[in-house]
Amino acid sequence: MKQRTLTRLLHVLGLAAALAFALFPFYWMVSSSLKNQVDLLASPPVWLFKPTLAHYADIFSDERVIKGVFNSLIVATCTTIAALLLGTPAAYALARFEFRGKGDLWFWFISNRMISPIVLALPVYLLAQSLRLLDTHAVLVLMYLTFTLPIAVWICTDQFRSIPADLEQAARLEGASQFGIFWRIYLPLGLPGVAVSAIFSFIFSWNELLYALVLTRRDANTAPVVATSFMTGYELPWGRIMATSTVIVLPVTIFALLVSRHMVRGLTMGATK
Repeated sequence: MKQRTLTRLLHVLGLAAALAFALFPFYWMVSSSLKNQVDLLASPPVWLFKPTLAHYADIFSDERVIKGVFNSLIVATCTTIAALLLGTPAAYALARFEFRGKGDLWFWFISNRMISPIVLALPVYLLAQSLRLLDTHAVLVLMYLTFTLPIAVWICTDQFRSIPADLEQAARLEGASQFGIFWRIYLPLGLPGVAVSAIFSFIFSWNELLYALVLTRRDANTAPVVATSFMTGYELPWGRIMATSTVIVLPVTIFALLVSRHMVRGLTMGATK
């Protein structure tokens, strides 16, 4: 009994340490956004301080921040919709059909995340410049599809494979078309996986910085790019940077917490048949 209690206590302490390690950066960001400049630059750090909303007042009065959040919303929403429109039919084909090159195509989707984004930054910039797509929402959506589409295909394929093939055969006997089977059977039954794909696509598109920093200038700047634009060679306003970062991270964090149960369900439903 003592050994079991000790083991459970060690597990709890380990989980608490891991949780504290994961949440500390978020705490530091939020607390820094509520400190004045003197407390921010204090050494050693000030743990007890009088909160101030001055930094939030500064960023919400800045047109760049509002425009950046709006651009992020447009790009993330369009990317999510495009990833689902293209990814779910591709996932259905990979799950239910046999064709030449299927293994290579599946490996390409899986290995897509192995490529470092910085390797593609310069070629993509030159290509976007030649096509006159720099500083547009379209170029960001196209680039974000390179990492959200494989995620959607991967998750939805696993979901569609877990759906019994007998349902498809029964639908064929009833005269259902191929598209009707996909639309009326696979999409409704695979909805948890589709929802998880949408959630991940939106979060990754919302938080992406590198491509947005390289491919935008002024009109299509996203919120993460605006946050970095506060840094200059003569000033480093940590309060405004942390306040903008909190505005970027907090809505997505709350959203992820609200749908976490559905995310776990969608990720595990296809694991077993």
